[in-house]
Amino acid sequence: MFTELIHLGFSNMVAINKTVAVIAPNSAPAKRLIQEGRNRGLAIDVTNGRRTKAILIMDDGHIILAAITPETIASRVLAARKFDPREQSGEKEPAE
Repeated sequence: MFTELIHLGFSNMVAINKTVAVIAPNSAPAKRLIQEGRNRGLAIDVTNGRRTKAILIMDDGHIILAAITPETIASRVLAARKFDPREQSGEKEPAE
């Protein structure tokens, strides 16, 4: 299985194929999600003291707080998928 890592800033990376959603932290439910994640010890803050602009919800229940916007994360995912190293090496996905 190929793991796609996306740079979140400050030398932090995330496996984007383990991400369920990327949301903005502005709404009351998002703020409750952050607080609940902190209380349970499942929040990972990679903002380096800057304002949280995106919340990444992972498939194992962890939440990652990032200092870049959801739009920036989406554009980085699209850019990474345009340059697929598997295509360069001749590796292909197995047929299902």
